Amino acid sequence: MCGRYVVISKLKAIEKRFRTKPLPEGLFDPTAFAPNVNVSIGNYAPVITNEFPDVVQLLQFGMTPFWAKKPTYFFNARSEGDHNKEDDPNYRGAMGIINKPAFRHAIRYKRCLVIVDAFIEGSKKDRLNKPYLIYMRERRRPFALAGLWDAWTNKDTGEVLHSFTIITTVANDLLKKVGHHRSPVILSEQHEQEWLDPNLPLSEATALLRPYPAEELNAYPISPRIKSPKINDPYLLEPMGDRIYKEYEYELFEELKLEGMGMTPARQRKTAEPKMPRKKPPPDNQGTLF
Repeated sequence: MCGRYVVISKLKAIEKRFRTKPLPEGLFDPTAFAPNVNVSIGNYAPVITNEFPDVVQLLQFGMTPFWAKKPTYFFNARSEGDHNKEDDPNYRGAMGIINKPAFRHAIRYKRCLVIVDAFIEGSKKDRLNKPYLIYMRERRRPFALAGLWDAWTNKDTGEVLHSFTIITTVANDLLKKVGHHRSPVILSEQHEQEWLDPNLPLSEATALLRPYPAEELNAYPISPRIKSPKINDPYLLEPMGDRIYKEYEYELFEELKLEGMGMTPARQRKTAEPKMPRKKPPPDNQGTLF
Protein backbone atom coordinates (compact mmCIF):
# COMPACT_ATOMS: atom_id res chain seq x y z
CA MET A 1 0.00 0.00 0.00
CA CYS A 2 1.19 3.52 -0.70
CA GLY A 3 2.29 4.86 2.67
CA ARG A 4 5.45 6.71 1.59
CA TYR A 5 6.14 9.04 -1.30
CA VAL A 6 8.40 11.86 -2.47
CA VAL A 7 7.76 15.58 -3.06
CA ILE A 8 10.87 17.54 -4.01
CA SER A 9 9.53 19.90 -6.68
CA LYS A 10 9.50 23.55 -5.73
CA LEU A 11 6.15 25.26 -5.21
CA LYS A 12 6.51 27.37 -8.35
CA ALA A 13 7.15 24.23 -10.41
CA ILE A 14 4.04 22.61 -8.93
CA GLU A 15 1.93 25.69 -9.64
CA LYS A 16 3.22 25.83 -13.22
CA ARG A 17 2.63 22.13 -13.85
CA PHE A 18 -0.94 22.17 -12.49
CA ARG A 19 -1.75 25.70 -13.69
CA THR A 20 -2.68 26.99 -10.24
CA LYS A 21 -2.15 30.38 -8.66
CA PRO A 22 -0.63 31.40 -5.31
CA LEU A 23 -2.94 31.80 -2.35
CA PRO A 24 -3.61 35.43 -1.33
CA GLU A 25 -0.76 37.07 0.56
CA GLY A 26 -1.13 36.78 4.30
CA LEU A 27 -3.03 33.48 4.12
CA PHE A 28 -0.17 31.29 3.08
CA ASP A 29 3.49 30.90 3.97
CA PRO A 30 5.43 29.56 0.93
CA THR A 31 8.23 28.34 3.21
CA ALA A 32 5.81 25.72 4.55
CA PHE A 33 6.33 23.83 1.28
CA ALA A 34 9.59 22.16 2.20
CA PRO A 35 10.99 19.30 0.07
CA ASN A 36 10.27 15.92 1.58
CA VAL A 37 11.83 12.70 0.28
CA ASN A 38 9.95 10.62 2.83
CA VAL A 39 6.36 11.84 3.12
CA SER A 40 4.80 9.75 5.88
CA ILE A 41 1.48 9.50 7.68
CA GLY A 42 0.86 12.65 9.70
CA ASN A 43 3.01 14.87 7.46
CA TYR A 44 1.52 17.88 5.71
CA ALA A 45 1.87 17.68 1.95
CA PRO A 46 0.61 19.53 -1.16
CA VAL A 47 -2.76 18.67 -2.66
CA ILE A 48 -5.30 20.34 -4.95
CA THR A 49 -8.90 19.88 -3.86
CA ASN A 50 -12.15 20.08 -5.80
CA GLU A 51 -13.23 22.85 -3.41
CA PHE A 52 -10.29 25.08 -4.42
CA PRO A 53 -9.07 23.66 -7.74
CA ASP A 54 -6.95 26.67 -8.64
CA VAL A 55 -4.63 26.67 -5.61
CA VAL A 56 -2.19 24.27 -3.96
CA GLN A 57 -2.82 23.59 -0.28
CA LEU A 58 -1.11 21.69 2.51
CA LEU A 59 -3.24 18.95 4.07
CA GLN A 60 -2.32 16.20 6.51
CA PHE A 61 -1.57 12.76 5.07
CA GLY A 62 -3.95 10.30 6.73
CA MET A 63 -7.63 11.16 6.38
CA THR A 64 -10.05 11.59 9.25
CA PRO A 65 -13.71 11.48 8.08
CA PHE A 66 -15.89 14.36 9.23
CA TRP A 67 -18.01 12.02 11.39
CA ALA A 68 -15.12 10.43 13.33
CA LYS A 69 -14.94 10.85 17.10
CA LYS A 70 -11.14 11.15 16.98
CA PRO A 71 -8.36 11.32 14.35
CA THR A 72 -8.22 8.06 12.39
CA TYR A 73 -5.47 8.50 9.73
CA PHE A 74 -6.79 6.50 6.77
CA PHE A 75 -3.78 6.77 4.48
CA ASN A 76 -5.08 4.47 1.71
CA ALA A 77 -8.54 3.81 0.30
CA ARG A 78 -9.09 0.62 -1.72
CA SER A 79 -10.90 1.42 -4.96
CA GLU A 80 -12.56 -2.02 -4.90
CA GLY A 81 -13.67 -1.62 -1.30
CA ASP A 82 -14.56 -5.05 0.06
CA HIS A 83 -14.40 -6.60 -3.39
CA ASN A 84 -11.33 -8.32 -4.85
CA LYS A 85 -9.84 -9.34 -1.53
CA GLU A 86 -7.39 -11.53 -3.43
CA ASP A 87 -5.99 -8.43 -5.21
CA ASP A 88 -6.43 -10.05 -8.61
CA PRO A 89 -4.57 -7.71 -11.03
CA ASN A 90 -7.16 -8.54 -13.73
CA TYR A 91 -10.10 -7.38 -11.61
CA ARG A 92 -12.43 -5.08 -13.55
CA GLY A 93 -15.52 -5.31 -11.39
CA ALA A 94 -17.42 -2.91 -9.16
CA MET A 95 -15.69 -0.12 -7.29
CA GLY A 96 -16.85 -0.85 -3.75
CA ILE A 97 -15.22 2.30 -2.39
CA ILE A 98 -18.54 4.07 -3.01
CA ASN A 99 -20.09 2.04 -0.19
CA LYS A 100 -17.33 2.22 2.42
CA PRO A 101 -18.40 4.38 5.40
CA ALA A 102 -15.03 6.16 5.58
CA PHE A 103 -15.05 7.13 1.90
CA ARG A 104 -18.57 7.07 0.45
CA HIS A 105 -19.09 10.79 1.15
CA ALA A 106 -15.62 11.86 0.04
CA ILE A 107 -15.63 9.88 -3.24
CA ARG A 108 -18.74 11.84 -4.22
CA TYR A 109 -17.97 15.31 -2.90
CA LYS A 110 -14.35 15.65 -1.74
CA ARG A 111 -11.86 14.49 -4.35
CA CYS A 112 -8.32 15.82 -4.65
CA LEU A 113 -5.05 15.52 -6.51
CA VAL A 114 -2.15 14.31 -4.37
CA ILE A 115 1.00 15.85 -5.81
CA VAL A 116 4.07 13.59 -5.93
CA ASP A 117 7.41 13.27 -7.68
CA ALA A 118 7.65 9.53 -7.00
CA PHE A 119 6.26 6.95 -4.62
CA ILE A 120 7.77 4.08 -2.64
CA GLU A 121 6.72 0.46 -2.44
CA GLY A 122 8.23 -2.84 -1.37
CA SER A 123 7.23 -6.40 -2.04
CA LYS A 124 4.23 -7.82 -0.23
CA LYS A 125 6.60 -10.04 1.76
CA ASP A 126 9.48 -7.65 2.51
CA ARG A 127 7.61 -4.34 2.51
CA LEU A 128 9.96 -1.45 3.22
CA ASN A 129 12.79 -3.78 4.15
CA LYS A 130 13.45 -3.88 0.40
CA PRO A 131 11.89 -0.68 -0.96
CA TYR A 132 11.69 0.57 -4.53
CA LEU A 133 11.32 4.11 -5.80
CA ILE A 134 8.69 4.23 -8.56
CA TYR A 135 8.80 7.22 -10.90
CA MET A 136 7.57 8.50 -14.26
CA ARG A 137 9.88 8.03 -17.21
CA GLU A 138 11.22 11.00 -19.19
CA ARG A 139 11.41 13.11 -16.01
CA ARG A 140 7.68 13.75 -16.00
CA ARG A 141 7.28 15.13 -12.54
CA PRO A 142 5.47 16.17 -10.50
CA PHE A 143 2.38 14.12 -11.27
CA ALA A 144 -0.92 13.44 -9.51
CA LEU A 145 -2.39 10.54 -7.57
CA ALA A 146 -6.13 10.26 -7.05
CA GLY A 147 -7.00 11.25 -3.52
CA LEU A 148 -9.88 12.02 -1.18
CA TRP A 149 -9.96 14.66 1.52
CA ASP A 150 -12.17 15.68 4.41
CA ALA A 151 -12.49 18.28 7.16
CA TRP A 152 -12.87 17.05 10.75
CA THR A 153 -13.68 19.32 13.70
CA ASN A 154 -12.29 18.65 17.14
CA LYS A 155 -15.33 19.16 19.38
CA ASP A 156 -13.16 19.93 22.40
CA THR A 157 -11.06 22.68 20.80
CA GLY A 158 -13.02 23.71 17.71
CA GLU A 159 -9.89 23.14 15.60
CA VAL A 160 -10.54 21.94 12.05
CA LEU A 161 -8.26 19.27 10.60
CA HIS A 162 -8.02 19.01 6.81
CA SER A 163 -6.57 15.66 5.77
CA PHE A 164 -6.36 13.33 2.78
CA THR A 165 -5.93 9.75 1.67
CA ILE A 166 -4.57 8.10 -1.49
CA ILE A 167 -6.79 5.75 -3.49
CA THR A 168 -5.18 2.43 -4.47
CA THR A 169 -5.90 -0.04 -7.24
CA VAL A 170 -4.52 -3.39 -8.39
CA ALA A 171 -0.89 -3.72 -9.42
CA ASN A 172 0.26 -3.13 -13.00
CA ASP A 173 3.12 -5.12 -14.55
CA LEU A 174 5.81 -2.88 -12.98
CA LEU A 175 4.40 -3.19 -9.46
CA LYS A 176 4.11 -6.95 -9.97
CA LYS A 177 7.82 -7.05 -10.81
CA VAL A 178 8.52 -5.14 -7.58
CA GLY A 179 6.47 -7.82 -5.83
CA HIS A 180 3.72 -5.53 -4.60
CA HIS A 181 0.03 -6.36 -4.90
CA ARG A 182 -1.34 -2.80 -4.99
CA SER A 183 -0.60 0.57 -6.58
CA PRO A 184 -1.75 4.13 -5.97
CA VAL A 185 -4.09 5.39 -8.67
CA ILE A 186 -2.04 7.60 -10.99
CA LEU A 187 -4.09 10.08 -12.99
CA SER A 188 -3.08 11.06 -16.51
CA GLU A 189 -2.92 14.80 -17.15
CA GLN A 190 -6.07 14.65 -19.27
CA HIS A 191 -8.02 13.16 -16.35
CA GLU A 192 -6.83 15.44 -13.54
CA GLN A 193 -9.46 18.13 -14.03
CA GLU A 194 -12.14 15.52 -14.58
CA TRP A 195 -11.32 14.03 -11.19
CA LEU A 196 -11.80 17.43 -9.55
CA ASP A 197 -15.03 18.21 -11.42
CA PRO A 198 -17.92 18.15 -8.91
CA ASN A 199 -20.36 17.51 -11.78
CA LEU A 200 -18.58 14.37 -12.97
CA PRO A 201 -20.96 11.39 -12.62
CA LEU A 202 -19.85 8.95 -9.95
CA SER A 203 -19.62 6.12 -12.46
CA GLU A 204 -17.19 8.15 -14.57
CA ALA A 205 -15.11 9.07 -11.51
CA THR A 206 -14.75 5.45 -10.43
CA ALA A 207 -13.90 4.46 -14.02
CA LEU A 208 -10.64 6.42 -13.54
CA LEU A 209 -9.55 4.14 -10.68
CA ARG A 210 -7.56 1.72 -12.84
CA PRO A 211 -3.87 0.74 -13.07
CA TYR A 212 -1.57 3.15 -14.88
CA PRO A 213 0.35 1.86 -17.95
CA ALA A 214 3.48 0.14 -16.65
CA GLU A 215 5.57 1.13 -19.67
CA GLU A 216 5.36 4.79 -18.63
CA LEU A 217 6.91 4.07 -15.23
CA ASN A 218 10.14 2.65 -13.88
CA ALA A 219 11.61 1.71 -10.51
CA TYR A 220 14.87 0.99 -8.73
CA PRO A 221 15.74 -0.24 -5.23
CA ILE A 222 16.63 2.25 -2.50
CA SER A 223 17.82 2.10 1.09
CA PRO A 224 15.58 0.48 3.74
CA ARG A 225 16.41 3.51 5.90
CA ILE A 226 13.31 4.98 4.25
CA LYS A 227 11.35 2.92 6.82
CA SER A 228 12.02 5.55 9.45
CA PRO A 229 9.68 8.54 9.04
CA LYS A 230 12.19 10.57 11.04
CA ILE A 231 14.81 10.36 8.27
CA ASN A 232 14.41 12.93 5.50
CA ASP A 233 17.69 12.80 3.62
CA PRO A 234 17.99 13.15 -0.19
CA TYR A 235 20.48 10.30 -0.19
CA LEU A 236 17.59 7.97 0.66
CA LEU A 237 16.80 8.20 -3.05
CA GLU A 238 20.15 6.87 -4.22
CA PRO A 239 19.79 3.71 -6.33
CA MET A 240 20.91 0.54 -4.57
CA GLY A 241 20.67 -1.61 -7.69
CA ASP A 242 19.43 -1.81 -11.27
CA ARG A 243 16.20 -0.38 -12.54
CA ILE A 244 13.36 -2.75 -13.33
CA TYR A 245 13.46 -1.63 -16.97
CA LYS A 246 16.77 -0.67 -18.57
CA GLU A 247 17.31 2.96 -19.52
CA TYR A 248 20.22 4.45 -21.39
CA GLU A 249 20.04 8.16 -20.69
CA TYR A 250 21.67 9.02 -17.40
CA GLU A 251 21.96 11.84 -14.97
CA LEU A 252 24.03 11.34 -11.87
CA PHE A 253 22.09 11.43 -8.65
CA GLU A 254 24.25 14.27 -7.43
CA GLU A 255 22.96 16.52 -10.20
CA LEU A 256 19.61 16.74 -8.50
CA LYS A 257 21.24 19.32 -6.21
CA LEU A 258 18.59 18.96 -3.56
CA GLU A 259 19.61 22.05 -1.66
CA GLY A 260 18.00 22.93 1.63
CA MET A 261 17.33 19.31 2.56
CA GLY A 262 19.91 18.79 5.25
CA MET A 263 22.96 18.67 3.00
CA THR A 264 26.14 19.98 4.54
CA PRO A 265 28.27 22.55 2.62
CA ALA A 266 30.87 19.82 2.02
CA ARG A 267 28.25 17.60 0.46
CA GLN A 268 26.94 20.49 -1.63
CA ARG A 269 30.46 21.11 -2.96
CA LYS A 270 30.73 17.44 -3.79
CA THR A 271 27.50 17.52 -5.79
CA ALA A 272 28.76 20.54 -7.74
CA GLU A 273 31.74 18.66 -9.18
CA PRO A 274 31.54 18.50 -12.99
CA LYS A 275 30.71 15.25 -14.76
CA MET A 276 33.47 13.45 -16.55
CA PRO A 277 32.74 12.49 -20.16
CA ARG A 278 31.95 8.83 -20.69
CA LYS A 279 32.75 6.76 -23.77
CA LYS A 280 29.94 4.32 -23.09
CA PRO A 281 26.85 4.16 -20.86
CA PRO A 282 27.64 3.40 -17.21
CA PRO A 283 26.23 0.32 -15.48
CA ASP A 284 22.52 0.68 -14.89
CA ASN A 285 22.86 1.29 -11.15
CA GLN A 286 25.24 4.23 -11.46
CA GLY A 287 22.67 6.97 -11.82
CA THR A 288 19.01 7.85 -11.78
CA LEU A 289 16.67 9.65 -14.11
CA PHE A 290 14.60 10.64 -11.11
